[in-house]
Amino acid sequence: MISRTIKDFDHWRNEARRLIADSVAPHDVQLHQDDGQQLLFGDIEQGDAHPSQATPKQTFSVTQAFLSLAQAVSYHRHPKRWDLLYRVLWRITNDHPRLLEISTDDDVMRLNQMEKQVRRDAHKMKAFVRFRRIMSDQNEQFIAWHRPDHRIVRKVAPFFSRRFKGMNWAIFTPDESVVWDQKTLTYGKGVPRRKTPQFDELEELWKTYYRSIFNPARVKVKMMKSEMPVRYWDTMPESELIAELLLEAPRRVDAMIEQHEGFGKTALDFFHIDHAADLTLESLKHQASRCQACDLYKDATATVFGVGPADAKIVILGEQPGDQEDIAGQPFVGPAGQLLDQALKDAGLSRSDLYLTNIVKHFNFTHTVIDGQQRRLHKKPGAREVRCCRPWFDAEWSLLTDAQVLVCLGATAAKAIIDPGFKISRQRGEPVATDYCKRTIATWHPSAILRSATVDDQRKKREQLTYDLRVAANGI
Repeated sequence: MISRTIKDFDHWRNEARRLIADSVAPHDVQLHQDDGQQLLFGDIEQGDAHPSQATPKQTFSVTQAFLSLAQAVSYHRHPKRWDLLYRVLWRITNDHPRLLEISTDDDVMRLNQMEKQVRRDAHKMKAFVRFRRIMSDQNEQFIAWHRPDHRIVRKVAPFFSRRFKGMNWAIFTPDESVVWDQKTLTYGKGVPRRKTPQFDELEELWKTYYRSIFNPARVKVKMMKSEMPVRYWDTMPESELIAELLLEAPRRVDAMIEQHEGFGKTALDFFHIDHAADLTLESLKHQASRCQACDLYKDATATVFGVGPADAKIVILGEQPGDQEDIAGQPFVGPAGQLLDQALKDAGLSRSDLYLTNIVKHFNFTHTVIDGQQRRLHKKPGAREVRCCRPWFDAEWSLLTDAQVLVCLGATAAKAIIDPGFKISRQRGEPVATDYCKRTIATWHPSAILRSATVDDQRKKREQLTYDLRVAANGI
């Protein structure tokens, strides 16, 4: 058995290149994380050449997609990540050059899960790091301490060097640290929390800002704790305000409703709040049919409201109705709906058990002439249409009390529900917590699949849609 101690991704890459060249099978090698206490190549067997001196017996190449995925996974804390990466590399170079396209393969699934966990951890680090100012010999420096789930300091540090380019700062974690002197990032060992500063006057300014942006109408304590885990609170000054702000929330919500704060003219203007206690999906649909919050109602044939049982556990949320949906007054009945039906069937789900709706209820389109006939072509709804129509979905969701999973089809729904910067191509398939649901999943819209440039691309996206729907089904 060959044993190697791996320092970082570049070291793994060099070692893996040598092992592949020497035809060393995955079951004949063990790769360990260097803890900083051993010599970098101290565990190489007697007689082995230094990796930098080895002459490969064969050459090979892998795709940039694999290298990017492998580098992301290298930041994961799992002790077997190097072995998993080498096993996948071995399979790609020996038997399955297109292995990464098989999303249901166990190794590929595990790599994708680890990459998503690292990406989410990096996102939390960017969101939750709080710097404290330290003055020393008239020099100003900013210090932060953070407890990430994975070893992501080297992944995230360049972001902070760009974001705070003109500051001298340091970020410490239990495993590793980084210092920025406005020119260079320098990495070092981890530092315990007790050795970092605990307070400065900037915290009061940050608390004032946080109080001003706190939205009591959207707060859900369980979701908040999921998105901002309690373990980060002791390093975040605004956490001291949360209990007070939650107590004030009901009064502030009443004031917002009275003033229509932040809404302008939206579906709320056509939603009879005084009858909300007797509200049902059917009565809500009737109210929505009269909505004129934006101009889409002028050319659309019908308001296409959601359909499905009120006790549905899974909610499917699309972008807007299409041409056939607008004519029929029902969501997902055209070609995209037929593709969705097949994907649901392949995922073991029945459409009759689900609630299907769209973030925008009217068809937005442009006229064009094709083969001498005038056609209505889909036009992506703008931010104003989404904002105007969103309260209808909010009301739908409030009535779907048994819903456990929310599936967003396409970028428009995902951006509205998860994050404005959400990228389907990079972030699909990962269950995340949102204001609506602890398990919110975004995936390809069937219409996007039908517009795929190639047959292979369409097949791949159909498989990913089916897989993501299976993930949704496993959450109930």
